[in-house]
Amino acid sequence: FSRGRVQRMAARSPMVGLAVLAGTAAAALVLKKVLGSVFKGAGGIQGYRGQILHFLEDPHTAKDIDKAYEFIQDGVLVVKGGKVVCCGEAKAVLKQYRGLPVTDHSQYIMCPGFVDCHIHFPQVDMIGAYGEQLLEWLQKYTFPTEEKFKDKAYAAKVADVFLDEMLRSGTTSALVFATVHKASTDALFEAAERRNMLIIAGKVMMDRAPFAPPNLFQEAKECHADCKELIDKWHGKGRSLYAVTPRFAITATSEQLQLCGELMREYEGKGIYMHTHLNENKDEIDLAKGLHDKDSYLDIYAHAGLLGPRSVFAHCVHMNDLDYGAMTSSRSVAAFCPTSNLFLGSGFFDIKTAWQKKLRFGLGTDVGAGTSFCHLQTLNEAYKVSQMQGVKLDALNAFYIATLGSAAALSLDERIGNFKVGKEADFVCLDARSTPLMTHRTDRERCRDLLDKLFVLMTIGDDRAVAATYVAGKCVMSTERFKKRNAWF
Repeated sequence: FSRGRVQRMAARSPMVGLAVLAGTAAAALVLKKVLGSVFKGAGGIQGYRGQILHFLEDPHTAKDIDKAYEFIQDGVLVVKGGKVVCCGEAKAVLKQYRGLPVTDHSQYIMCPGFVDCHIHFPQVDMIGAYGEQLLEWLQKYTFPTEEKFKDKAYAAKVADVFLDEMLRSGTTSALVFATVHKASTDALFEAAERRNMLIIAGKVMMDRAPFAPPNLFQEAKECHADCKELIDKWHGKGRSLYAVTPRFAITATSEQLQLCGELMREYEGKGIYMHTHLNENKDEIDLAKGLHDKDSYLDIYAHAGLLGPRSVFAHCVHMNDLDYGAMTSSRSVAAFCPTSNLFLGSGFFDIKTAWQKKLRFGLGTDVGAGTSFCHLQTLNEAYKVSQMQGVKLDALNAFYIATLGSAAALSLDERIGNFKVGKEADFVCLDARSTPLMTHRTDRERCRDLLDKLFVLMTIGDDRAVAATYVAGKCVMSTERFKKRNAWF
């Protein structure tokens, strides 16, 4: 063993380092196993040492921006039973928790797991489909793809791909569209349950012909009954939560939307969600208003009682003052999906007005119109969209939106989003040196400070920068580079 490796071993576990110095690797490994079993028997407490970044409040509204976030250059996050029990400077934490088994992630930035406020599980099959805007894209690509998900075995296979890709990209929680099929919704929840992920999802509801094609059409009352069954089965089971999910007003009759409102009222005390689309595309808006004979797209949902603090409307690109007023007064939420809006040519989310109007919003990838699962790349596009409108989206606001901001948008900020004591320990390790270009760019000579490094991560970083992803304190995904570095342990 090299001197450097012994030092790294000692940093993770001093007793193991001493064992290596005193004897052999085999002896040290035995000691490590013994110590590990002792600590597991004592409740599974574990420390993670790294460069810790998390947010305590919204930097955009904070009176003192330095108090909006915490960055600990050499910090330790202590996890027990899947929850945070301590987070602080390494010296102080290791003194408080003597003998704590510590995993060394000191070369990485450790931040809370990314939260995706809008994504489609079946559309992983058609991400990167060429050449159409929204309504044509749905008919040509989306609906034919989603018909395959009536087969539970097929849906289960894709659910594994979908969730693994999310984890590989550093996303640990999401609000997800399934398809109209109960089987697809079950498959998604079952796959998320195996990974212990906090997922909000729902069966899609479509009952208006001809916009809902025959193989995706379901009569409103039958769909309502299926949703009740799924809510009772999954909502609040483990980390699973349910969202009533009418696709959008074009594929929904007034009867179906009213039944969605009934579900929201029936389960109001249990914290279910409503998830749909709004004001994404100008042709969509005109068609929806015509079908429902309303002056406002949002008013279609308002008439059915679908606005509220757990109602999430994807896109919200083409908004007027009345829309902003209704959403802010009801505390409804917008999902900002920049890669999707650019890919389909839909328009730009107005982040400046959203901030001014105090609209609640979070970040969505919207795969498969969105072109990346990774929030780093989504923030890259969010920055460009904002720049096109004269707004500079800085790294602090960006990483807040991707973590605590999106958790707050989904009313999950009491559970996830930062490293306060008692929070569920979902986190990612970000490697700012994951590619030769990033290694070059983040060298000390070229990278001035933390904000510079974060901005580089969110502009030229991608899923390769996600070294490891932890769900409830358990490593569920890691790169080969990460595995090789941590193989001895």
